[in-house]
Amino acid sequence: MQSEEAQVVVEVWSDLGCPWCYVGKHRLQAAIAQRPDEARFEIAMRSFELDPGAPREPEKNEKSFIRAHGGTAADVLRAERRMQVIAREEGLEFSPDRLNANTFDLHRVVQFANDQGRGFEFFSDVQNGFFAGALDPHAPGVLAGVAEAVGLDGQRVREILAGDEYANRVRADRTEGLELGATGVPFVVFGRRVAAPGAQEVPVYGRLLERVAGPVPSERVS
Repeated sequence: MQSEEAQVVVEVWSDLGCPWCYVGKHRLQAAIAQRPDEARFEIAMRSFELDPGAPREPEKNEKSFIRAHGGTAADVLRAERRMQVIAREEGLEFSPDRLNANTFDLHRVVQFANDQGRGFEFFSDVQNGFFAGALDPHAPGVLAGVAEAVGLDGQRVREILAGDEYANRVRADRTEGLELGATGVPFVVFGRRVAAPGAQEVPVYGRLLERVAGPVPSERVS
């Protein structure tokens, strides 16, 4: 029987409405799942607002894109169609009919979920539902419901959303990400040793896992 190996923390700086974060997250999970020692790896969510000045009131995806990036409605349509193809090739749902808004409050809840050991699970469920067009992440009741589904206190989430708890930690995460070299998201740091900007392919994430944790261990046959 192999001796227990040291845990490896994989930190993921991400934002809700970033489609490449959505794709990259699933590729990272796939790379970890390919290893028989996948239990060694802990994914830790880190907050990174791509658009801190985004309005708090939800706006159509097209308006949000043009406000943040410029361009025209045709540009938005091309970008969305491209991402939809990529996502579906990964086996992911992708609805262009999304409403975007400021994500600061969501990140505050993620920080709370991190404290309870449910940060990645909570964020992942919210993001999956958002891109599938099945969930409104800007509604406090919806976030409380997702929180309860992953074992968190929904009432506590409502209290956090009604106040300003965890605000400093959200800002500190973004600052730290920038200091580590992030110019956008996704930005993944493996064991505080190597970093990967952007949504890498599964084999690339696999090689980075090897760099910090060693080759994939061979399973012994009894």
